[in-house]
Amino acid sequence: MNRKLRTALIAVLALAFLGSSAMLLYKALQYKEGDQDYAQAEELAGLPDLTELPGLSLPEPSGSTTASSASSATSASSEPDEAAPVYVDPYADALRNMDFSALREVNSDVLGWILVPNTRLSYPLVQGSDNSYYLNHTWRKSRNSVGAIFLECQNSRDLSDFNTIIYGHRMNNRSMFGTLHSYQDQSYWAKHPYLYITDDNGSHKYEIFAAYEVSVDGDTYRLSFSSDQSKQAFLDFCLTQSVIDTGVVPTVYDRIVTLSTCTGNGHDTRWVVQGVLKGEAPSDSTASQSPTSAPEGEPADPAVPQEQEPEASDSSQALEAQPDASGASVEEPRVSQDIPREPENASGQR
Repeated sequence: MNRKLRTALIAVLALAFLGSSAMLLYKALQYKEGDQDYAQAEELAGLPDLTELPGLSLPEPSGSTTASSASSATSASSEPDEAAPVYVDPYADALRNMDFSALREVNSDVLGWILVPNTRLSYPLVQGSDNSYYLNHTWRKSRNSVGAIFLECQNSRDLSDFNTIIYGHRMNNRSMFGTLHSYQDQSYWAKHPYLYITDDNGSHKYEIFAAYEVSVDGDTYRLSFSSDQSKQAFLDFCLTQSVIDTGVVPTVYDRIVTLSTCTGNGHDTRWVVQGVLKGEAPSDSTASQSPTSAPEGEPADPAVPQEQEPEASDSSQALEAQPDASGASVEEPRVSQDIPREPENASGQR
C-alpha cells in the first residue's frame, strides 16, 4: 500500500471515529436533557415517594373468589353488625392527590400521569393534535429524540374509549417505554402486574393482561367498535396473540389501554402491552343482548376492510364511516389511521 493511499485510509477512519463519537455524545446529551425535563415534571406534579409502599399481589383469575373476600363474606353473614373492611390500593391512594395544574401552565396538552410501580415507567401523559409531534418533543415541547408518552390523537382525552392507545419510544437506556419488552417474560409480569393512570378524575389501576408483537395494521389498533360482538372479537384477538398467560380475561364492559412501542425490527411491527380497567356489566333488565351476540341486522362475522398504513405525518385523516345519530349500521374502521412511525435516524430507538 503506497503512502498516499495509507494516508487517505487513515483520514477516512479518523473521520468515521469522530462522527461516531459525535453521535454518541449527541445521544448522551439528549438522554441527559430528557431526564432533566422529566425530573422537573415529577417535581411540578408532586409525584409522591412510592419506594416505601408494599408490593402488589397478582390479580386473581377471572371468576375466582379471593380468600379475603370469602372470609369477609363469612364474617358478614355471622356478624351482620360488623362492617367489612374496605380495601384501599396504596398506589392509587398515593397518586390520586397529584396536581397537574403546574404542568399545564407549561403545556396544556398534559392529561395526567402514567406509572408502572417499581420500574422506570413514570411520566406525564400528553395528547397532541397529531401522532407525530411528540415523537421528538418532550412534555415541555423541547425538541428531543426521547419524545414523550402520548395518547393517540383520535382517542378521548378522558380515557373513556373501549380501546385507548398510548405511544412511547423504546430507548436504549430503558427510559420511556424501554421496559415494556421485559413483559416477554412471565416472571416480569408477575412482579409488575399493574399500571396506573392518574388524571383529573383520580387514579385508575389497570391489570396487565397481554403482551405481544403485532403488525401496525393489526386489530390491536382498532379504535371504533359498533357492537359488543366487535369488542369481543378484539379481546379474543389480543388474548390469542399474547406471549404471557396472565389469567386476566377482560369483558366487553371493561376499558382497555394499549401501550405501543417499536420492536427494533423495522416499521412493520410494534410491541404492545395491554391493561384492563374493570367495568360493570349492565343488569339483566337493561342488557338487550349478550356480549357476544350480534345486533339485529348485523352479520355474525362482519367483514372489516383492510387499510393501508399511512405515514405518521398524515395526521389529518379522520376515522372513516362511524355509526350515525340515527343508529344506522355503517362500516367501522379497522385500526387507528395514524400509527406513528419512528424516524429512521431517531436516536436510541433501535
